[in-house]
Amino acid sequence: MNPFKFVLFVSFVFGSAWGLTSCEERGKESPPIYVPNADEHIHSDEQHFKNLHQMTFGGSNAEAYFSFDNSQLVFQAKNPDWEVECDQIFLMNLAETYSNEKMPPRLSTGKGRTTCSYFLPGDSLILYSSTHLGGDPCPPEPERRVGGRYSWPIYRTFDIFIADLEGNTVAQLTDNVGYDAEATVSPLGDKIVFTSFRRETGDLNLYTMNLDGSNLQQITDHKGYQGGAFFSPDGSQIVFRGSAFTTDEEVAEYQELLNEDLVQPTKMEIFVVDADGNNLRQVTKLGGANWAPFFHPSGEKIIFSSNHHTERGHPFNLFMINIDGTGLQQITFGETFESFPMFSHDGRHLVFSSSRNNEEGTRDINVFIAEWNEE
Repeated sequence: MNPFKFVLFVSFVFGSAWGLTSCEERGKESPPIYVPNADEHIHSDEQHFKNLHQMTFGGSNAEAYFSFDNSQLVFQAKNPDWEVECDQIFLMNLAETYSNEKMPPRLSTGKGRTTCSYFLPGDSLILYSSTHLGGDPCPPEPERRVGGRYSWPIYRTFDIFIADLEGNTVAQLTDNVGYDAEATVSPLGDKIVFTSFRRETGDLNLYTMNLDGSNLQQITDHKGYQGGAFFSPDGSQIVFRGSAFTTDEEVAEYQELLNEDLVQPTKMEIFVVDADGNNLRQVTKLGGANWAPFFHPSGEKIIFSSNHHTERGHPFNLFMINIDGTGLQQITFGETFESFPMFSHDGRHLVFSSSRNNEEGTRDINVFIAEWNEE
């Protein structure tokens, strides 16, 4: 165990310093989050939103996820006005809003490109993935392929790090020569799930590990990309987005792109698997891009982003579906982009990223919080 991991391990053993409590206890005394400031931006059909609050104004802000006590968000953003040219990790205080003129505290190094941050139990540490060990500059983004098809880069210099809320790097959890990213933490506070490209498999699969990086376990092994994973509220299941091939040609195209460190996200479905890797099942069969899934607080439904309802490929809206694939329901009715939903740990609020309420001509993606109406 390297010195960084040892420090983390000692902190974990003496968990009282992190203030780890049960999910039920965490939800009992959630602090007030905000005073609504954007009710007029709720569409008339969005019956699950009691009110809506816009947290950011300008730039590209995404993957905002709650602290265990629901008082803060950690998120990734890029914004030329902050001199941030590719995604870095920031901390959001829910009592404040942020704009091109007001940058939140940065927790990542400011080097390379980062993605997918998440709080660890106790809310004094976060994990995130970064390419900074592969070089200080932003890694190049892939050019659009013939036909204009969009692809995601799979940077092999991504590794998973832990930082404190002052932006100090505390630990490096992976050192695999390949993609290690998209990491999130179980509500039980005992496991991390992430996506990894490993030489022994030659593919992008889901893995779990302990909070100190030990006990690596491969969870999925079927052909194709599997990522964007989250645990169920009781920690027993994992929901994720994944490739859903229907032809040999699609498999061949996936492999061709993967050889170039690319993944095409235009055809994905939602899957669920037990946390030990058993009982894999496909939840959606909608066509199009279905992604960014997250469990409803009941553990019986999944909220996710999708463009299946339009032939143009956009807009993306939020939908919810029962875990058995029944009861599909549209949640948002925006005209551009809605994604990256997460319920607060007490189930009272939903945070998501959206392009609604943009000034004319801008393509900003901002963070919104809605008070959730279960009726």
